[in-house]
Amino acid sequence: MPRVVHFELTGPEPEKLVDFYTKAFGWHFGPMEGLADYWYITTGKRDEPGINGGLGKGEPIRTVYCCIDVPDLDAVLKAVEENGGKMLEARRAIPHTGWYATFEDPAGNRLGLMEEDQEAN
Repeated sequence: MPRVVHFELTGPEPEKLVDFYTKAFGWHFGPMEGLADYWYITTGKRDEPGINGGLGKGEPIRTVYCCIDVPDLDAVLKAVEENGGKMLEARRAIPHTGWYATFEDPAGNRLGLMEEDQEAN
């Protein structure tokens, strides 16, 4: 079955987004060989579920929406705000699934956050 295998973020100053996502989520960035102003994003270990992505220079992407699985939603929301992001939707329960919130990165890209919790109500 086809599934999401890559996501992409853009911003007019991508170096600031490298700093933001490194500090807020611990992601790793590396240059893509042969592509100027483009970085490969590694979001976790190869043997764990999830997807990696890319970061390029340009206007923020507002049509693709991704959700990031996090172990502690409150701690991540704090890190997002401390590093120049903005909470859009406050933490709320998705019944029997987890806790959810959305934020905007410093360039204006909108993403979701999900902390799994089967007992959420």
